[in-house]
Amino acid sequence: MVTAFNQYQDTQITTATPEKILLMLYDGAINFTRIARERMEQGDVAGKAKFIGKGLAIVTELMNTLNHDVGGEISQRLEQLYIYIIDEYTAANVNNSVKSLDNALRILTILRDTWAEAVDIWRKERVAGGAPELRMPAQAAV
Repeated sequence: MVTAFNQYQDTQITTATPEKILLMLYDGAINFTRIARERMEQGDVAGKAKFIGKGLAIVTELMNTLNHDVGGEISQRLEQLYIYIIDEYTAANVNNSVKSLDNALRILTILRDTWAEAVDIWRKERVAGGAPELRMPAQAAV
C-alpha cells in the first residue's frame, strides 16, 4: 500500500541532487546505528541485528560507489574508513559491543559533517560566481 508519506519520500529521493543523496545516506546510516545501539541496550538481539544490517548496507554501498580514478588518495582513505566502520558493525553484532557501535557512529558523524561543510562551501562559492559544477571527488554519482 502506497501512502502519501511513501510518495513524499520517493519524491524527495528522486528529485535530490547527488550531494543531497550522499548526505541522506549518511543520515540513514547514523540513524540506523543509533537505533541498533538502543536495541542492543534493550536486549533486543533481532532488532539490533536488523538495524546493524541496514547501516552496514548503506556503508557498503558508499564504499562500492567510490571512484578511485577521480578520488585518488581521498577515495582510498574513505575506503579505509568504510572498512573500519564495517569491522565495527561486525564486532558490535558478534560481541554485543556498544563501544563498537559508538565508534562507527563517531566516524559516520564526522564524515557526514565534513561532506555537509564541503557542500556548503561549494554552494557559497557558486552563488558568488566562482565555483564550477560540483563533482563529488571521491564518491561516484550516488
